[in-house]
Amino acid sequence: MKAKATLKQIAKELNVSVSTVSKALNDSPEISEMTKIKIKEYAKLKNYKPNIIGLNLKNRKTKTIGVIIPNILNSFFAKVFSGIEKVADEKGYNVIMCISNESLEKEAHTLEMLSNGTIDGFILSVSEEAQKLHEYNHFKEIINDGTPIVMFDRIAEGVDCDKVIVDDFDSALNSTQRLIDLGCKNIALFSSIDNLSVGKLRAEGYLKALEKNNISINPNIILRTDSEDDLNEKIEKIFNNNPIDGIFALEESDSVAALKFGLKKGYKIPEELSIIGFADGILASRRLSPSLTTVSQHGIEIGEVAAKLLIDRLESKEEHLPYETVIIKTKLKERESTRKL
Repeated sequence: MKAKATLKQIAKELNVSVSTVSKALNDSPEISEMTKIKIKEYAKLKNYKPNIIGLNLKNRKTKTIGVIIPNILNSFFAKVFSGIEKVADEKGYNVIMCISNESLEKEAHTLEMLSNGTIDGFILSVSEEAQKLHEYNHFKEIINDGTPIVMFDRIAEGVDCDKVIVDDFDSALNSTQRLIDLGCKNIALFSSIDNLSVGKLRAEGYLKALEKNNISINPNIILRTDSEDDLNEKIEKIFNNNPIDGIFALEESDSVAALKFGLKKGYKIPEELSIIGFADGILASRRLSPSLTTVSQHGIEIGEVAAKLLIDRLESKEEHLPYETVIIKTKLKERESTRKL
């Protein structure tokens, strides 16, 4: 029996989008006659038959949102999800959550699987592997097929969609400035997320603050790496070989490592060493002694805004609604790891 071709196979063979193939087969006036003829003849040659069940699913609203997060253990993503769920519930939408585990392949597979009539749109934060490889075609394909995406926190600059971000650069600049205002002269930077867009922006903010205050950049106390394990291996060397009176850490785990090693080396915190970290999780605020001063990213608010953007787009009667990028302002929550002015 001759195998039936799919829309995706036809699109790939003819080097066009799935959306173009679908519109051509449905005689859309948006597609030129020459392209329609080419696609229809090729579809007939390849024994293409439309999937009626799939079409019905595609044309019917499921009132379901797909959420893809990179990591279930990160308290920030948990807060974002709770914000998404709150707004979705208020608007009568269900939510399906999936985890990419930082894998490009899993991220792409999840998008493809759920976009086949299961959900109306996606809210997601880009996986580490996709950002590392700058591979974003899987997002573009889904959007071109008519399924909207809202990205939050980690975004893909080259993809046209709605986005919700925090002021990573400014908040890093302001946090470093706070350490400088407290009298810190030798401020270390600890980052285990240097391959992520947010990690790069935060590091740039730190460097800009030093430059603004005419403080020489000391590469010996700047640790930028791609993993927690690598950071933990190298962090002790920095403590052993350099005088440090301040630390700016770019992730919650980096903050915890800074505090742990600082105490291990006999520093009095905050009298001799002040620490500011990103992500305002339970670990930082309640379970560590001294408690950590942190940059709160307002995860719940990010989730709420992302859900509203997606639902507004899904329910809008405008066919070409302009894309929005919403910037959420962070807040520095001062605790025991920084001295008082």
